[in-house]
Amino acid sequence: MFQIPLAAFAIVLLAMPSLATVVDGQIVRQNGNGGFVKLETDIPFSVGFDTFDDDNLYAFDEDQNIALTDAIRVDIGGENGVIPSGTTVASHYVFFDSLAGVHIGTVLFDAPVLGIAAYRDTMKATDFLANTKVNYISEELRGLEQGDYVWVDDDNPNQLWVYWAGSSPGDYIRVFTAQSPAALLF
Repeated sequence: MFQIPLAAFAIVLLAMPSLATVVDGQIVRQNGNGGFVKLETDIPFSVGFDTFDDDNLYAFDEDQNIALTDAIRVDIGGENGVIPSGTTVASHYVFFDSLAGVHIGTVLFDAPVLGIAAYRDTMKATDFLANTKVNYISEELRGLEQGDYVWVDDDNPNQLWVYWAGSSPGDYIRVFTAQSPAALLF
């Protein structure tokens, strides 16, 4: 039987990709001077009412590859606004906590987008899929307002577009993708 020495096994694990299913992102146009930042959730931080207060587009992974025991309602996508029970989803949080202005950007995932919770009620109803060390504050202010838009790219179902007129307290959504290939490695 072939055995891998413990040190070699540790090196292989370190060389493997993390569970990152947010692959990339970019700012296409904005009034400010920001970029895309993928946050890691292994160190606790807070997100919500003006905790970042800059012009970056942020995203982070929440719980990954969860088989839904009950259907969840989404504001964009799904089958008639619902992701059915039995579907395996990966959950992600995307936000601008900007100073002011219009922001257009993209976020790329490693699996197709199934649906988006874009308003306070649907975000609250899906908080059980967060499972991170993140502290979500000002939950009553989450979601999008009139004049904010989010959509899935017609040519690439793994890419999300945002057009947000941001200011205090910011714009926050939860994105559900299909089962994440990267998270299956572990």
